Parts: sequence; C-alpha cells; structure tokens
Amino acid sequence: MPGLRAVLDTNVLVSGLAYPGSVSGRIVTAWRQGGLEVVLSRYILDEMVRVLPRLPRIQMTPAEIRDLADSFMFLADVVEPMGQPDGDLRDPADQPVLLTLLAARADYLITGDKDLLALSSRYPIVTPAQFWERHGA
Repeated sequence: MPGLRAVLDTNVLVSGLAYPGSVSGRIVTAWRQGGLEVVLSRYILDEMVRVLPRLPRIQMTPAEIRDLADSFMFLADVVEPMGQPDGDLRDPADQPVLLTLLAARADYLITGDKDLLALSSRYPIVTPAQFWERHGA
C-alpha cells in the first residue's frame, strides 16, 4: 500500500471506527499506522462528526469525536472539493465526495455508497473489499 493515495468516504471512516476488525477497519488502521496516504475534505470530516454520535457502538462524547476529526486533519491530506460536478451522480449530496477525489488526484475513492460506485467505470471508485483485495496485506 505504500505510495497509494486514497480518499476515504465517510461510510468507510465510520465503519472502520465502529468495527475495527472489518475490511474498513483494516483500511483505517493501515492509514493510521502510516501504510496508506489518505485524503479527506472538511465535508467528509464534518459528515463523520454528524454520523458517529448516532452509533451506539461509538462510546465517545461529541467533544471527543470533534477531537478525533481534528486529529485526522493532521494524519490526512485535507483538500477542498474542487472540479466540475458530475451531472450523472444520482445523489447530489455526494458531489463534495466526488469532488474531493478530483481535487486530490487520488488513486482511489474507497466507498460503500452505491450512488458513487455507479460511476466506477469513469472514476477510480472501489468498495473497501475491492481495495483490500488489490492492496491489503
């Protein structure tokens, strides 16, 4: 995985934190241990901060979750979503995630979002399982 640059969608971050033994968890661990270069945007981090408190498995206060998001800003390359929105994206709320991929010029966008995955023939968008199959240990 060294040298790979990937955008982690919110669902991968959240799943990886909630279920460390999952494929998403292994990807998040690889990143946190320096084995993968991750690119995020404030949009993705803010979405993570909104979603994590809803999960009973996450035993963290809102302040602890915000601190976690802040720490991720030091571990990841944080970019501003930029580029031309894709009119074929079924869910307009996913545009900032796709634009994070474009701005980052990353090798992959790793996501479980079916609306983003529908564009995988045009962009390097993969599921956590596909990414891990190709690059995991």
